[in-house]
Amino acid sequence: MTQLSDLTPNKLWQLFEHICSIPHPSKHEQKISAWIQSWALELGLSVKEDKVGNLIIKKAATKGMEDRQGVILQAHMDMVPQKNANIDHDFLTDPIKPYIISEADGYWVTATDTTLGADNGIGLASALAVLASDDIPHGPLEVLVTIDEEAGMTGAFGLESGWLDGKILVNTDSEQDGEVYMGCAGGIDGNAVFNLEFEPVPEGYNAFNLSISGLKGGHSGVDIDTGRANANKLLGHFLLVASEQFEIRLTELNGGSLRNAIPREANASLVIAEKDIAPFKAALEQYQASLQANLKVVEGNISFLLISPEEFDLCWTQSCQQQVLRAINACPNGVMRMSDEIEGIAETSLNLGVIRMKGKRLEVMTLIRSLHDDGRAQCQRSVQSVFELAGASIKFSGAYPGWKPDTNSAIMQTVRDCYQELFNKVPDIMVIHAGLECGLFKTAYPDWDMVSFGPTIKFPHSPDEKVDIASVERYWQLLVAVLAKAPKA
Repeated sequence: MTQLSDLTPNKLWQLFEHICSIPHPSKHEQKISAWIQSWALELGLSVKEDKVGNLIIKKAATKGMEDRQGVILQAHMDMVPQKNANIDHDFLTDPIKPYIISEADGYWVTATDTTLGADNGIGLASALAVLASDDIPHGPLEVLVTIDEEAGMTGAFGLESGWLDGKILVNTDSEQDGEVYMGCAGGIDGNAVFNLEFEPVPEGYNAFNLSISGLKGGHSGVDIDTGRANANKLLGHFLLVASEQFEIRLTELNGGSLRNAIPREANASLVIAEKDIAPFKAALEQYQASLQANLKVVEGNISFLLISPEEFDLCWTQSCQQQVLRAINACPNGVMRMSDEIEGIAETSLNLGVIRMKGKRLEVMTLIRSLHDDGRAQCQRSVQSVFELAGASIKFSGAYPGWKPDTNSAIMQTVRDCYQELFNKVPDIMVIHAGLECGLFKTAYPDWDMVSFGPTIKFPHSPDEKVDIASVERYWQLLVAVLAKAPKA
């Protein structure tokens, strides 16, 4: 069987395979950062680390290209750590295991039961491959590798002016071959907190654990308009309806793991009055059958599991339970509005990404995205109203701006021309409903001319993540061509 290191472009795939071997989830990029720095120094390149952990690697222009504008290739070094529930994988110590699959639409690289990290590992590997090459024409070149893009954009927020000399930035974090991005959505995180109230479990109640799994999940930006179900919402809806029909009390509730990933799994611990156990089970079977019938095109593997654990001593009070479940059900989720200006692009969306119980507190984490600040603000007010009416406190943080399109971008025109010359067609010039770092870069470098493109990556932020091999080769050809035709200074 063909190995990744045998694919074309050879150097890119070799580097990506090595990146997969080094644990690098968000907030834990120390190992990958240390390797990149050591690797760059071995090549005799200049490498610096700024105070937040971003890396800047510089390479002189190739002969005859000294008069070109400086180009910055940009990628992020972290990846989203998601795995299937039935496997044992520690993202802090275990390598990602990529392999090649053949499907009806071509050959892909995916990973064994975990996210692959092609987002943004392919982009990172391509930038390093350019640095390692001695036969790719380019002007003054810098590679900017940021930290923590997936879990807070800490690197982009912390980037300071004066570190980089280039005037053109090529972001490698896009995920659709044939699309070139000139703008992106902004976003903000919401964190609602309930102070839970407990009481002794009533007499005659039996303990159960209820979980939902088998959902596809995915990226809360690029996949938000696909109709994929949210495990937190599905489980929350059933529990609310069940609590109105049967005598049940929750003891614990958790779901999802990342604010920017559509939740694939959720679980609850609860106690049920003995007289209601049989009808509760029947209602659960009916609910599962209904979901399987209604969502079978998008979600073909929805599964509920109800098991009996050891008994619980305490449960939530009735009023506390109703407040939490009603808030989860009332909280907006999914696409709030499609763009009127850009066909097929979500304008404003919300992902109810995480429900997490910590002692006597329950946190509900959301991520709002919008192409417009007013859309984000309106959605933010809706979420705030829901949770405050339910007695929770809520704070919003980490707001980042969108990237406003520049219709006069010189590098955009260069990319467009190169794509047309290479593939005999014009690429789609797009705005993406996801949080690229480009908008934040404008704070420190307001005059940068920016563009973003990449290969086709399907289902990032989920264990279904895969990257199209043929599109990686086309992406590489385009990147090399753009570097060779960068505008003159």
